[in-house]
Amino acid sequence: MNYHLVLTRRCNLNCDYCHGGEETEATEIAYSIDELEDFLSKDKDVQLMLYGGEPTLKIPLIVNLMDRFPNARFMLQTNATRLHKIPRAYVRKFHSILISIDGREEITDRYRSSGIYKKVVKNARWLRSIGFKGDIVARMAVSQYSDIYKEVIHLLDLSGPTFDHVHWQLNVVWDADGNWRNFDGWVEKSYNPGITALVNYWIQYMREGNFLGIVPFIPITYSLLTGESSKLRCGSGIDTFAIHVDGSIGICPISPDWDFSIVGDIRTTHPKELRNVMHVDEPCPSCDEYGLCGGRCLFANKQRLWGQKGFEKICEIVKHLINSIRERIPDIQEIIEEGKISLEQFKYPEYNNGCEIIP
Repeated sequence: MNYHLVLTRRCNLNCDYCHGGEETEATEIAYSIDELEDFLSKDKDVQLMLYGGEPTLKIPLIVNLMDRFPNARFMLQTNATRLHKIPRAYVRKFHSILISIDGREEITDRYRSSGIYKKVVKNARWLRSIGFKGDIVARMAVSQYSDIYKEVIHLLDLSGPTFDHVHWQLNVVWDADGNWRNFDGWVEKSYNPGITALVNYWIQYMREGNFLGIVPFIPITYSLLTGESSKLRCGSGIDTFAIHVDGSIGICPISPDWDFSIVGDIRTTHPKELRNVMHVDEPCPSCDEYGLCGGRCLFANKQRLWGQKGFEKICEIVKHLINSIRERIPDIQEIIEEGKISLEQFKYPEYNNGCEIIP
């Protein structure tokens, strides 16, 4: 099972679109590591995705966890401002590190504060300089000032090499008030055309034998090539859960304050009780694209903070992305047949690494 282990709800940044890092009553872990060990010992294959707030605010705890659970597979999701403070021997133990960066310098700094871009890129490059051999993923939050084509291309073009893969999530979970001035116009004039252009760019590089790590495209293409069907791709409520700072277990790390999302507690729940505990509701299971999309987001499906019309708008965006790839499947098949790339390259991620796949 995969567990987002929330190390703290505090964060050292105050990004425009983020509702995390709140100074609430429960910000720090209130259970013992012995209690955590007792819970995890009942699971034969443990993956811990260290999460926050900002997990690198708790570096001694990170070290303690890695020492305490040497057989677990570790992932890290971080804003990377303090990444270089983790002891190098422990950094090298991570299978994947997801780094928050939103594209070009002016876009990242606009959302995340001045100077953040340079600090993040420096620390991402530091990873390779110390011999980190795992997957480095640029994890973007895409909002109203983002040009998806320009932001993704920029991150892919960074030298170092810096990022193995680029993934993004749309700023469409929380209430739109104050977040968007013209969401529909942005989708029509910027995002959807940018996705189509990005798919074309991706395939152009394939023709030259180069495989760019654009995360949302890769698993969707694999499913289209093989006919494979997928449930909710992030695994939320199926085999992926969050352990919150109070020891409660939720379907997702972003939703600790909603009662529906809490499905257990490390002190009283056995891991086998969690698997497949919650699934998306209609209209997702009846949608023609359900086998490819899987329902996008369990939290959004249950809460629909944008209302039903807003929920449907996001579905249309997802369908555009899927159709942009579907239209080019004959070209991808031809490139595979020519031996320039292989089907195996589309098997990503190796393990669920916190990339939700569907933006």
